[in-house]
Amino acid sequence: MGRVSGRACLVTGAAQGIGRAIGEALLDEGADVCFADINGEKAAHVAGENAERAAAGGGKVMAAVVDVSKRDQVRDMIARVADAFGRVDVKFNNAGVNRPMNFLDVTEENWRFIMDVNGLGVLIGMQEAARQMIAQGGGGKIVNTASIASRQGFDNVAPYCASKWAVVSLTQSGARDLARHDITVTGFAPGVVATEMWEEVDRDLMAIGASERPGQAMEEFSSEILKGRVATPADITGTTTFLASRDSDYMTGQIVMIDGGMTLV
Repeated sequence: MGRVSGRACLVTGAAQGIGRAIGEALLDEGADVCFADINGEKAAHVAGENAERAAAGGGKVMAAVVDVSKRDQVRDMIARVADAFGRVDVKFNNAGVNRPMNFLDVTEENWRFIMDVNGLGVLIGMQEAARQMIAQGGGGKIVNTASIASRQGFDNVAPYCASKWAVVSLTQSGARDLARHDITVTGFAPGVVATEMWEEVDRDLMAIGASERPGQAMEEFSSEILKGRVATPADITGTTTFLASRDSDYMTGQIVMIDGGMTLV
């Protein structure tokens, strides 16, 4: 049996990148997985592509469309997952956005856009998942996606850094409150990962004059990674599956750094 066999898992931001990899790794270990994303068409495509993987692992797969900053949509999504899988055991709050701007140019709109998804979205996701878990009789795992940007500020992505610091604080606050319900709250902090989001960030940094050529930003950010290379999504999923499994049952309130040694804290 897999490490998460029979567990009903929900992953947001799962139509691509780290979120998709998290969901696929969970399927390989026997879980039932909902791939949720604001891009419902893309999430449905990913779920369809993983039908055979789910069957091979002994689990089920579904897709959901959700704007994580809208409580009614999150509540409805969780209800549909619980109906399809019978319960919700693990909730990954992974959806996130970034829109680089030079520090002095950051606007209220930029701040609110990023904080609504990365901060408020995590809070709502934690709350609604916990309510479902408590209604089931207690017990469960909530896993939040932080970042190396939760450990230090970077000049071109200040709101993103602030939002990921918020994720750390929410993880700790949730862990303290939900322990009495046997719900653990943990998180992980990736560094530079070769995903579609990093490609977008690279283009945005060029647009604001923070870099001059494609790939420069990734090269500069990753120049001090002790492992000597950027991560792939597959480098992340060993840890995320662990956080979803019973192996991490005595762990709560912690953020695991998965950055190849880029940030030592």
